[in-house]
Amino acid sequence: MKKFKIGNIEMESPTVMAPLAGVTNLPFRLMTKEMGAGLVVSEMVSASGLIYESEKTFRLMESRPEEKPLAIQLFGADPGIMAEAAKRVEATGCEMIDINCGCSVKKVLKTGSGSALMGTPKLAKEIFKAVKDAISIPLTVKMRSGWDASGEDALLLARYAQEAGVDAVAVHPRTARQAFRGHSDWSIIKKVKESLTIPVIGNGDIHTPEDAISMFDTTGCDAVMIGRAAIGDPALFKRTNALISGQIVKPTLTEHFRMMERYFIDTLDYFTDEFIACKTMRSRLGWFVKGLPGSSAFRKELVALTTRKQGLELIHNYHHHLATDEMAEKVELTGRFSG
Repeated sequence: MKKFKIGNIEMESPTVMAPLAGVTNLPFRLMTKEMGAGLVVSEMVSASGLIYESEKTFRLMESRPEEKPLAIQLFGADPGIMAEAAKRVEATGCEMIDINCGCSVKKVLKTGSGSALMGTPKLAKEIFKAVKDAISIPLTVKMRSGWDASGEDALLLARYAQEAGVDAVAVHPRTARQAFRGHSDWSIIKKVKESLTIPVIGNGDIHTPEDAISMFDTTGCDAVMIGRAAIGDPALFKRTNALISGQIVKPTLTEHFRMMERYFIDTLDYFTDEFIACKTMRSRLGWFVKGLPGSSAFRKELVALTTRKQGLELIHNYHHHLATDEMAEKVELTGRFSG
């Protein structure tokens, strides 16, 4: 397996689970780590929230040894606050800090954070340097291509990051205005890689293991970051790692449903409030069955999910239905499972 290193930390594989707000909480990160993600990243954490000791903010950083190495992603627009927040993150035992320069959500942009920093590169550089000087663990930056499609904003910000001592950058080559629409321009990742000496992580439009290999070959990036495609298919990391090593692997149908069950149980334990956890898992479980025969009926049943017992029964019943002889051919046609 190809190794990947950021600063003094070596990952077991060159695959990274992208930070996704509302998704990459502890249960989800543990699952993707188990499936082979070399590095997992938290949901974005407010630097100001840390300074003001928000309980909700600290909850986002809850971790376990099994998911290490873990990167905590911070967002903010004040160098001093970001530096102090980074110190507090490091004090928790976290292995790495990531600075968000890619979020294009309006409430984040209004604070001058996220993608807004790509329009104020000198301020961004001040933040990079302040944070780097405040910590001893590796520092990374995640960015978009910028505010237009040229990629010039990304090239400048990446150069500033390297000059400030940042250990690696991740590039999602969509503009801030695009959000997740349209296609990512991998040529920008290639340009950033060719302009830097620090590692570059490529992100955007990786839906299959073959996409990941194509990104490596096309851009020369050091690692690939997988985002939305892994939400209902965390085994994508396992399959990607296998293909990097020249092998083709697929989970069995039973393994997929065991993963669903484990994720459901872990999420309920994490939230402690059964109703809130079940409400959250209505969409999450729906992601896991996308494209499977009969999935629309399963998703309709999820709308009324309110208890652990009900959720486990739904998962077991749907798995049993797909495992019958009459459904075998339809399941095989999805191409998602082995044996």
